[in-house]
Amino acid sequence: MNGTLTDVRGITVGHWTDRDAATGCTVILCEGGAVAGVDVRGAAPGTRETDLLRPECLVERVNAILLGGGSAFGLAAADGVMHFLEERGWGFDVGVAKVPIVPAAILFDLAIGRADIRPAAPQGYLACQAATDGPVDEGSVGAGTGATVGKLLGAQFAMKGGLGSASLTLSNGVVVAALAAVNALGDVVDPATGKILAGTRQPGSENFLNSTDTMIYAAGRAGGAAPQTRPGVNTTLAVVATNAQLTKVQASQVARMAHDGLARAIRPVHTMFDGDTVFALSLGTAAADLSVIGVAAAEVVAQAIIRAVKTASSLHGISAWRDQNS
Repeated sequence: MNGTLTDVRGITVGHWTDRDAATGCTVILCEGGAVAGVDVRGAAPGTRETDLLRPECLVERVNAILLGGGSAFGLAAADGVMHFLEERGWGFDVGVAKVPIVPAAILFDLAIGRADIRPAAPQGYLACQAATDGPVDEGSVGAGTGATVGKLLGAQFAMKGGLGSASLTLSNGVVVAALAAVNALGDVVDPATGKILAGTRQPGSENFLNSTDTMIYAAGRAGGAAPQTRPGVNTTLAVVATNAQLTKVQASQVARMAHDGLARAIRPVHTMFDGDTVFALSLGTAAADLSVIGVAAAEVVAQAIIRAVKTASSLHGISAWRDQNS
């Protein structure tokens, strides 16, 4: 057990990272396939094949999940994942071919580094080649490379987000784990204390501006307009996995419950400017109570979000949590 998503057997994780361009992608490979569900809560999502995961749709299992930077351009990295899996005979058998099932979701990281370099098919393929069942690399890697948080006043007052992972084992031996790429409009907070760990910095100060209070005050109490940002330039992506046996309907419910982890650790969350998306994967035959799995999923998602900002490194002039806490 390594405390990350790969604690769930049958999962491997790989990254492609370009720190100069401040972008990357992350692939979660599921050998043998995984029953999957998804829940999209953000109002500005960028996704591929998520409709396929609706409970009433035909396909039950996915072969991989792709998370990427690069805004909508980054969805092209899923083509490389499909090519990699096709070479290995993974996919949904349609008689004349096996079609790999690779849902994908992206976040916006074009504002730092280089906007003209994004993950594409070759980078998705490279991420697959790098996939292992060892501890997941965290911080400014993969889909979290160019991620930032606390952007209420723009990128100049933001801090580094990143990619984090966490897992826990229930008393009956069932494992629930999560991976999150954190690129939120809001602040990342410690759920236990409410303390802001990374977020919008006050102009001319190293102190934090409380983004939730600022939005409420500016838009409501003062009668003015809230600070403006562009739609689609944020988003937190998460993948939850378990070795418990779930149906497609149950996996979708776990994805819904896992969003509570975003709400605990990111404030505000699910805004009109975020594309927050959570996937849930079931690999295994262990018996478990669905409610317990969902509660555990929310907990590991919150932990993964905190890990994402605590392991991130400063990049292109954007400071990170550990710059002040090393």
